[in-house]
Amino acid sequence: MIYLDSAATSMLKPPSVKREMIEAMVNMSSPGRGSHPWAMKASSVVYDCRENIAKLFNVDKPENVVFTFNATHSLNIAINSLVTKGTKVLVSPYEHNSVMRPLRAAGAEIRVIEGELFDNFSFLANAEKMMPWADVVVCTHVSNVFGCVLPINALGNMCRSMGKKFIADASQSAGSMNVDFAASNADFMAFPGHKGLLGPQGTGVLICKNEAKPLLYGGSGTDSLLPLMPENLPDMLEAGTHNTAGIAALNEGVKYVMRQGAENIRLHERNLLNIFSQPLFKNSNLRMFYCENNAMQSSLVSIIPLKTNCEYVAEKLAEEGIAVRAGLHCSPLAHQSLGTDATGTIRFSFSPFISAAQARTASHALENILKKL
Repeated sequence: MIYLDSAATSMLKPPSVKREMIEAMVNMSSPGRGSHPWAMKASSVVYDCRENIAKLFNVDKPENVVFTFNATHSLNIAINSLVTKGTKVLVSPYEHNSVMRPLRAAGAEIRVIEGELFDNFSFLANAEKMMPWADVVVCTHVSNVFGCVLPINALGNMCRSMGKKFIADASQSAGSMNVDFAASNADFMAFPGHKGLLGPQGTGVLICKNEAKPLLYGGSGTDSLLPLMPENLPDMLEAGTHNTAGIAALNEGVKYVMRQGAENIRLHERNLLNIFSQPLFKNSNLRMFYCENNAMQSSLVSIIPLKTNCEYVAEKLAEEGIAVRAGLHCSPLAHQSLGTDATGTIRFSFSPFISAAQARTASHALENILKKL
């Protein structure tokens, strides 16, 4: 199987991720829930992961790194902390349902920052015009549909200078690109553990700058006499038993990224995208959303077949042993912005464990399927 669906989840992981998950299930219990060796080992591993994430993303204090169950959980906490009914929120044209649905549920007033695909100049110019209206800005770092890289650092600087709160969604960039929390000026940054950080499903991270509000209430392992959640991070936001096995495994994924270097991973994956895409440039049977500027697009690319539907081609690729994703990718706003909501796209996304030969094989397979149409 050639796995080109890493934008959904990283099926291909370092062997140490699996080993550490098994080790945690055998020799670790609940962190903060006892002074016996199994609880203490769990506490040590969870804190080590917190420290490593703080180093990788340039976070001053490890306690500002909060563990969640996925990026959606993280984004719900961030939105719950800043948005109530009537809050005016600016969003990018590429936001995922994990942003849009919580905003609507909170009763936010929402406006979309318009801009051309792969054109950050127009995006920032329009953001600056609309910024006086807003209370909060939410922006994805990378579109999970088109792979366009948005200027979250410049947008965060704009928010800071104009006194606006900023939530950054790094779901498609954390681990596979250089992401700097301090440089982003974000109040919150959310991302999953199971994508670019190569950890297991059921793990997520929320980085908090200052204040936050709990989304869940329950046991925290500390300050049990308090009627509500503790006021200090991360305990305030980590109600209930931790996913210790998941966090231990995530720590191994984070350490792998730190050893390899996020920039080196980005260059490898972007090279694979180029190898895959170049043979398809002149193919009249498809529409491809590709940017020649490597800094403007991540390691995923979407295509639309012009003579059939996306699901059919994805099924044919699966028969050839090539895993991709077809559809709307939980991001209808992105498709509405580009006029692809009626068709969806086929998304090809790469990882550190894909080879150049596999990228070529996938490209040739796609060409052959389109020729047969």
